[in-house]
Amino acid sequence: MVVTQLDDLPEDCLSHVIGFTSPRDACRFMLASTTFCNSVESDLLWDKFLPHDYLNIISKLVSPVKFSSKRDLFFQLSTPLLIDGGNKTFAIDKFTNKKCYMLSARELSIAWANYPLYWCWKRLLQSRFLEGVELIMVCWLEIQGTINTRTLSPDTIYGAYLVVNLAGRAFGLDSLPSEVSIEVGNYRSRRNIYLRHNKQNKQECEHIIDIRHKIDRSRLRSRSKVCEVEECFLHERKDGWLEVELGEFYCDGKDREVKMSLKEVKGEHLKGGLIVEGIELRPKF
Repeated sequence: MVVTQLDDLPEDCLSHVIGFTSPRDACRFMLASTTFCNSVESDLLWDKFLPHDYLNIISKLVSPVKFSSKRDLFFQLSTPLLIDGGNKTFAIDKFTNKKCYMLSARELSIAWANYPLYWCWKRLLQSRFLEGVELIMVCWLEIQGTINTRTLSPDTIYGAYLVVNLAGRAFGLDSLPSEVSIEVGNYRSRRNIYLRHNKQNKQECEHIIDIRHKIDRSRLRSRSKVCEVEECFLHERKDGWLEVELGEFYCDGKDREVKMSLKEVKGEHLKGGLIVEGIELRPKF
């Protein structure tokens, strides 16, 4: 059989071909031509975009989802949903159809978190979880989380992000840099970050630049370059929280444990006012 037009291709054949693209591209095909409508809406196509273990995932949902098609299910899962008793969230990245997870503060290992003198567990406004934890006062700050790579999408580079907020009374958090690290098998990344909002850093940089401008205009350019390094500070998220990247790692699909941590244990000064929601893992590439 000689195919001269797309209309001549069987619907399941079109679905198979479109399955090699992305969910976003598939929706664009449907908008581009009515020829693709049935193929794009078919369960055959969206079954390819869903995780292979999606049945196991939806069985862990705190609130069951009702769906009329695989496409409907995909877009419902593209919004973070509570799983595992409400201590984690799961979502599909609708642009890459990769898995995203967030571990709540209850899923993390936080030094002294069970001592009310040092940490306070409470309901948090605008949080996806029932509760989070606020640092009252400690010298030793250490937060750790783990996840198995088999839970994640294979052949994917993931970023791990600590999601936090700063109470109005926050103090001592940026007196010294905190060390963040990622460990997967023999791989380890480590760097220093400051638990400070990047807007605060920008304002301080602008103030420094203004002073330097008055002293020596010729050095302003080089000073500005130093202050533009913002990746080591807290960044504001769309949901109103702040985040800092703990590191990135490659998920090869093998059975490995990912260890993620933030700690500041070198200084002997007190620190407080850090509000922890959890650690989010999402695909970068």
